[in-house]
Amino acid sequence: MTVQTVAADWTWTDRGLSPAVQVSIDKDGRIAGVGGLAADRPLRLADRLLLPGFVDAHSHAFQRGLRGAGERFPEGAGSFWTWREAMYELVDSLDAEAFRELTLRAFREMRGAGITTVGEFHYLHHSPAGDDFAFDDLVLEAAGQAGIRIVLLAAYYRTGGIGRPLSGGQLRFRTASLETYAAQLDRLAGRLDPDTQSLGIVAHSLRAVEPPEVGALYAEARRRGLPFHMHVEEQRREIEDCRRRWEDPPMAVILAACGGAEGFTAVHCTHTRSRDMKAFLAAGGRVCLCPTTEANLGDGIPDLPAMLAAGGGLPCLGTDSNARISMLEEMRWLEYVQRLAGERRGVVVDGAGAVAAPLLAAATARGAEALGVAAGAVRTGLWADFALVDLTHPSLAGWTPETLLPALLLGAGDAAIVNSCVGGRWLHPIEA
Repeated sequence: MTVQTVAADWTWTDRGLSPAVQVSIDKDGRIAGVGGLAADRPLRLADRLLLPGFVDAHSHAFQRGLRGAGERFPEGAGSFWTWREAMYELVDSLDAEAFRELTLRAFREMRGAGITTVGEFHYLHHSPAGDDFAFDDLVLEAAGQAGIRIVLLAAYYRTGGIGRPLSGGQLRFRTASLETYAAQLDRLAGRLDPDTQSLGIVAHSLRAVEPPEVGALYAEARRRGLPFHMHVEEQRREIEDCRRRWEDPPMAVILAACGGAEGFTAVHCTHTRSRDMKAFLAAGGRVCLCPTTEANLGDGIPDLPAMLAAGGGLPCLGTDSNARISMLEEMRWLEYVQRLAGERRGVVVDGAGAVAAPLLAAATARGAEALGVAAGAVRTGLWADFALVDLTHPSLAGWTPETLLPALLLGAGDAAIVNSCVGGRWLHPIEA
């Protein structure tokens, strides 16, 4: 049963940019049909471009509270590690109300920026009271209130560094055992909204999880049919610590522990050596990059050309620390940072040498694949998740059908995105 049919001036479908496409939405919030459906009275979206909703594959929502903080360096250059201390200070300050407010703020900002699905890589589990996992429920509540589709990537976090116990703010990330973690997953599974909420399994990093536990978590993800995500080789010091303990760098240690990589999304891979990346991608893994956060933290520049040459396909994208919430910005910097590194233009390109379509795929379809969500395209059977663009916005003035998508992705800001839809529900009402 179709409950709504919309027709924007232009729609991005599997065939590219098309005019006057009708998209019908069924009562369950899925796309019932795409094309010349000839509805008697479609809801006309004049002067609008309909895109698949953006998929933010990696977010730490509470870190929205650090925006603008830690950007003074009176003692010289800062680093990821000095930033991490500021993050721990934020953790120490958060009670349930403050945490929920920050999370809701981040999710609402995402919806306003056209992000319809978020993979929330969540490790701040506990309230100041102790090991209660109370903040897991707050994340789901905030997502429901914001109206965003969420994959709660619940992180296992047991050590405070390679060979070190948890301390300070890290104690609020604590997962006591694999059994405790499995029990919490079961509890969360029983309180999800099945239309908009699902789970993923996470090993935070080798700094927080020993290799045998990584392997066990990955095996559990495969058993449950859930996506598996993990921070991998974001920082050189992490690699050095890992080599001292296990002789090999993290990616090699992780691959040996897991014995495969199907359904595995590695986040960052900023310093992954070529042979390990080839092995990971060949085993079925995928990569999530977070260009604005990686720039903000001074992580370094991942070797994206080598990833693409290895045949692993496009990465997906995340807003990570949420210092900036904009998938337009992430797409732009996915390409631009590689231009700076390689001193050439046109790194993320399709077979015709164009950048816009693969950049959009990184921010939509690839993220949906990494999160196991039926979204990321305007296609029959997928969730009716859309971002709506104002074609009259001044930043797009002068567009043509050939230049519209690259003009949006490389030249416009989030002000050009005027609405978003999750499962057939629009953020702002649309009137016929």
